[in-house]
Amino acid sequence: MSSIKDQSLTGFKWSALGEISTHGISFVLGLVIARLLMPEDFGVIGMLAIFMAISERFVNCGFGNALIRKIDRTEEDLCTAFYFNIVVGLCAYGILFVAAPYIADFFNTPVLKDVVRVLALTIIVHSLGIVPRALRTIQVDFRSQAYASIISVIVSGGIGLYMAFSGYGVWALVWQQVTGAIVSVCVIWWFARWWPAWTYSWQSFWSMFSYGSKLLASGLLHTIYRHASSLVIGKFYTPADLGFYDRGNRIAALPSTNLSSVLHKVTFPILAQYQEDNDRLLHVYHRYLAMTSMVIFFIMMLLAVVAKPLIGILLTDKWLGAVPFLQVFCLAFMFDSVCNLNNNLMFVKGWSGLFFKLEVIKKIIVTPFLLLAIPFGVMAICFVAVIHTAVDILCSTYYLRKLMGVELRPYGVLVRYFFLSLLACMPAYFVCEQDVSPWLSLSVSITISTVLYLGFLRHDNNLKEVYRIMSNLIPVRR
Repeated sequence: MSSIKDQSLTGFKWSALGEISTHGISFVLGLVIARLLMPEDFGVIGMLAIFMAISERFVNCGFGNALIRKIDRTEEDLCTAFYFNIVVGLCAYGILFVAAPYIADFFNTPVLKDVVRVLALTIIVHSLGIVPRALRTIQVDFRSQAYASIISVIVSGGIGLYMAFSGYGVWALVWQQVTGAIVSVCVIWWFARWWPAWTYSWQSFWSMFSYGSKLLASGLLHTIYRHASSLVIGKFYTPADLGFYDRGNRIAALPSTNLSSVLHKVTFPILAQYQEDNDRLLHVYHRYLAMTSMVIFFIMMLLAVVAKPLIGILLTDKWLGAVPFLQVFCLAFMFDSVCNLNNNLMFVKGWSGLFFKLEVIKKIIVTPFLLLAIPFGVMAICFVAVIHTAVDILCSTYYLRKLMGVELRPYGVLVRYFFLSLLACMPAYFVCEQDVSPWLSLSVSITISTVLYLGFLRHDNNLKEVYRIMSNLIPVRR
């Protein structure tokens, strides 16, 4: 039987490969599509983000995590979750289908009526893939999930690119998402090699629902808050404003959220095996916290500094309105890995009730800031994301320290990496402010900052550990 260390390394390799390849390909295709379409087209899709995200939350209901965490899961558990997910998916689609005209009227955007009814098909498709994905995650098998993601993004990206070239406008984005969902689920089913039996258990349902419902409630709160900004901007500002806001969000999320997602997917099934051993749990937590922060802090700081030449090169000058949003989101997303690790500790301990409680507290604190920001413009709304991140870390750290004895001393390394990243990127800021070629300022900035940061960390043990892990991820033929 492979060791936990080997499982973690293998899981990280394939999960990282899937995330990096998928989002890398998607990012490149998205850049080409963004150059062909207008910010308004992306703004139309952004208007629907909150409705789609809420529906997705209801479809999952936390059952995926419940299956992964449950040690004595049975075939009856799998079938119960599968059929329940499908029923909720069909209901969610029906509600959105009926609500489509009212959504279009709310945003005063007639095309939304048809867009909603087509785009919502992804909800039904995703409901079919929750249990097969959970089964592969339980086996720490992220290779099949990586294949599913890569294949789906290539096929769907090709569809979106063709339709954008052909002048389909916003429909290129719609069918890109629908195609991607269908291909991804088909591939993951092929790898899962699982077929549901005709069985359903209410006892099994309530067992998983008692855990998953709290995650559902927590997820709904977070989803509503996260996408409330898009709802507000879409209602009170222009589709172009929402397009700039959404593009800045997506570019900032590419390095931070994706790496945090890899960390979450890999560490959850691994840490779940140590749910009764607090000392071991905290040891692994602190190691991941230090190593991921060392990498993410620098990447996000550098991305914020080179935002202007980067967007000018990648998306052309018509997207320069996204630059300030990208910079603010870099600061907000910089600490995503810390938030995800804190959440994982609560999940593996079975504290879904505490997680829900914290979500309520965080939203009560932050919502007034969002409401107050609305009259002051889109940038003020964007800054609320930074406030939310700070509140998230403070609340979760307080309770983890209280219940598990998490010490504050290891968090000192976060402060160190933050200021070293800031110091290393300061020369890049001055370079990007000069009136020179964006290609020149971008290349010089990245080179100088990277050399400085690696120089600052030349004796750092966490950097040496990252080097060791990366060397182990490279296959060696014998």
